[in-house]
Amino acid sequence: MTDAGSARPPHAAPGPKRPPILVGLWLLLCCALVFAMVVLGGLTRLTDSGLSIVEWDLLSGVLPLLSTAGWQEAFAAYRQFPEFQQINPDMTLSEFKSIYWLEYSHRLLGRAVGVVFLVPFLYFSATRNLTSRLALRLIGIFMLGGLQGALGWYMVQSGLVDRPEVSHYRLAAHLGLAVLIYGFLLRAALGILVPERIIVVGRKGGNAAGATYLAAAFAFLTMMSGALVAGLDAGLIYNSFPLMDGRWIPEGLLDQAPWFVNFGENVTTVQFMHRCLALASVLLVLIAWFRAIRGRAIDIDPDQTGSPLGHAMLLAVVAQVCLGVATLLYLVPLPLAVAHQAGAMVLLTMCLWLAHQQGQRKEFVL
Repeated sequence: MTDAGSARPPHAAPGPKRPPILVGLWLLLCCALVFAMVVLGGLTRLTDSGLSIVEWDLLSGVLPLLSTAGWQEAFAAYRQFPEFQQINPDMTLSEFKSIYWLEYSHRLLGRAVGVVFLVPFLYFSATRNLTSRLALRLIGIFMLGGLQGALGWYMVQSGLVDRPEVSHYRLAAHLGLAVLIYGFLLRAALGILVPERIIVVGRKGGNAAGATYLAAAFAFLTMMSGALVAGLDAGLIYNSFPLMDGRWIPEGLLDQAPWFVNFGENVTTVQFMHRCLALASVLLVLIAWFRAIRGRAIDIDPDQTGSPLGHAMLLAVVAQVCLGVATLLYLVPLPLAVAHQAGAMVLLTMCLWLAHQQGQRKEFVL
């Protein structure tokens, strides 16, 4: 038998001790909370609730408004800014409460994520249940979480100046950092919960994990372009598929100068690029799925030709395409739009999970 890679043979000494399963489950809980943050953030954006709280109080902002005086003070502060003055001049206190609670819930969940991450991290560190490498990675993730909070407020501030809307660039950056944190947490959790497996196969398989990671990367890029679509309300135009105003290539695609600003400012170009990235993601997922089922891309059984994770990834991308098209055709209704954002997270999860499991396989060729 010959070694097909850098993996140790089955009879070699075991590697470094893994952190306990409880650490992996804790990281999965953090993943679930970040997932909820992304979905709730999308709901906050879609309901135009993000500018309802016009100040950032890290500690006192934890407590909800319960008194009449508190609500009147918050509503008075909101009335000083462009969103009320230009868009909602007739808003009542009752209507204000509905958007306030969404933004408050989003911020409160963000604080909860920080606490749920930090307290167990300190405990697991004190009890020596974390390897040095994992501890450093988690410290980096925690720092990114702090940056995410600052970036969220930086985004909100962009809508409190002259125009009652946040910068779509800052919106995309805020979403992108949240998704990256989710991906780092998921990878750390899977590193504990999905052990390395050594299998013996009759021939070398190939780099199936690389194809799946590429699909994950394009899923991420599609999400970022979706944030630009949401920030510019570009989903409210060209509500047909696959054609845009009866054309494959719509008019006005590169009307603005210089040409490169069209990809961030031109609503036609932004929607067109989102469609193109989505289709590219579908193609790459299909390639990754084919490689996963072609034979031993997932080694649940070396003789099997399929993979539950590969099929789940394929199902996720089909569902996401259906949700995306339906959201467009029906002019971005709230339930479909929220489901579409959640679907993107599910697809990314399946891609990362499958790629990680593929990367954990160590082959030995007969």
